[in-house]
Amino acid sequence: MRILLIEDHPQFSEYVKTCMEIEGFTVDACATLDEGDAAAFSVDYDVVILDLGLPDGDGMTLLKSWRSRKMTTPVLILSARDGVDDRVQGLDAGADDYVQKPVDRKELVARIRALLRRPQRYLGETLSVGNVTLDAKAREVLIGDVSVLVPRREMTVLELLLRRRGRVIPKAVFEDTIYGFGEEVTSNCVEVHISRLRKRLAKANASVHIKTQRGVGYLIAED
Repeated sequence: MRILLIEDHPQFSEYVKTCMEIEGFTVDACATLDEGDAAAFSVDYDVVILDLGLPDGDGMTLLKSWRSRKMTTPVLILSARDGVDDRVQGLDAGADDYVQKPVDRKELVARIRALLRRPQRYLGETLSVGNVTLDAKAREVLIGDVSVLVPRREMTVLELLLRRRGRVIPKAVFEDTIYGFGEEVTSNCVEVHISRLRKRLAKANASVHIKTQRGVGYLIAED
């Protein structure tokens, strides 16, 4: 899953980015309103983490603008402003949650996952097809009762396939989900991850297979 982080403090931005990446998320970090606004409408993000005190303006203004433009992506405000009025203003402006800095890593991750469990999103914590189960919280894959080691990017591919089971997922969606801004994306990167994941699943006797829809994308199905 992919997160947009809009935070101008370099050290805190790196802290949040690292926290999210440990949990298996792909994170794009921006430091200004303009950068964040451009990013929000260029990629289909699952959540936005938004600071309010940014060098080119107030994050609250950006949030109101997003909601007026019908952007429905969940937004978590992460701010040093700790007054009740600040929190009320943020929620009234369209935020889905409001967290005060500094924040513990476990709490931040839990709040992000809570947002993603809401009905309008497709993120659950346990995903299963056939004998394959992925625990999105623990970042563990079980095939039958056996835990299988799956590298981070293959895990992201599998998670996306399981979340959208029965639907063909275009190659571009995999690229957008697996890689963040600034990361090199080769022309065959998705094919490589799909191939490795197929071999890993077959070796572990998974009762699913990944089907290729030529020229379109991939989907997962039970045998």
